[in-house]
Amino acid sequence: MAEQQSRSSRIRGTGRRRKAPEPTSRPRALTVTAWAAAGVVLLGGTGLGYVYFQLNGNLKGVDINTQLGGDRPDDVDNGSMDILVLGSDSRSGDNAKYGEDEGGARSDTAMVMHVYEGRKKASVVSIPRDTLIERPACASDSGGAAVPGGKHQMFNTAYQVGGPACAVKTVEKMSGIRMDHYVEVDFTGFKKLIDDLGGVEITTNRAIDDGKSHLHLKPGTHTLDGEQSLGLVRTRKSVGDGSDLGRIQLQQAFMKALIDQVKDVGVFTNPKKLYDLADSATKSVTTDSDLASVKELTGFAGGLKGIGAGDMKMVTLPVQYDPADPNRVLPLQRQSRQVWDALRRDRPVPASATKDSAGDKGSAGKVVASR
Repeated sequence: MAEQQSRSSRIRGTGRRRKAPEPTSRPRALTVTAWAAAGVVLLGGTGLGYVYFQLNGNLKGVDINTQLGGDRPDDVDNGSMDILVLGSDSRSGDNAKYGEDEGGARSDTAMVMHVYEGRKKASVVSIPRDTLIERPACASDSGGAAVPGGKHQMFNTAYQVGGPACAVKTVEKMSGIRMDHYVEVDFTGFKKLIDDLGGVEITTNRAIDDGKSHLHLKPGTHTLDGEQSLGLVRTRKSVGDGSDLGRIQLQQAFMKALIDQVKDVGVFTNPKKLYDLADSATKSVTTDSDLASVKELTGFAGGLKGIGAGDMKMVTLPVQYDPADPNRVLPLQRQSRQVWDALRRDRPVPASATKDSAGDKGSAGKVVASR
């Protein structure tokens, strides 16, 4: 048992994959996952070990491995790592001001972050929340009867009906790739982290005036606080074609701006900022149980901190608008398979996979530039 625990710690610290175990055992919601992956990078640079005992109790973990058991894709040991990053849009508690609490949270945005062997580069695949997919049967997140699967289900309902484990199961069914880790961030945590960071500097190439997200910016350079940053990643009506695909482009631009600035926040020369960032970060994330301690999360994130914005290719899952409902999108099956096959083989996503996708068109991503 001691040998097994030692091996588990070694794997988590380096991010190397484990062999697969034997099979025994709403349109107005937030999308913050764009920065959740950047939050992983942030954690890697904040020296959490110095305040281990104060911060360890902040973390929340979900035992996804136990919940899903052995009915998962093989865990191929090729040195890469795959992380499902979600933004939760629960409207309860401090998040109530962003809309009515409808009795459950949804994964407002999801990203699969694939870290290539060597930990020098990564690809991020955004999955539009309104994508119609085949959702597998899942255990209920409330502990009730199992929730049956079904075809033509919106992607973000997986989290709503079955929580993190169902979200992971759905992504694994779509991609054929086993998720090594899970990271989730919510509204309030997102705002607090940006404020503790000192804001994020972005440049708008044209005005943004969005009453839904309460964001009003003139063209020019701005340092966005937490509330404004939240508004930016929720904005869609005033950019691009007004769809969720345009909002994803905004999120990806914001994430690059955030990653570019994380290394310049001066945390090592400012102990208070160091603690505030670490405290907010550990309170704001929910992870899989393997990462739910400061020690494991720091070791995991430390292996990612060398990946800058220029080392990260961001794409949107290839989709087309649903002819029956323009508010929904359908995966382009051949191109989507190209994306997932490339990641499974630890190779770059080919440009041909996204060139005909609705998510690769539009101008929303050009509205915001990092410094």
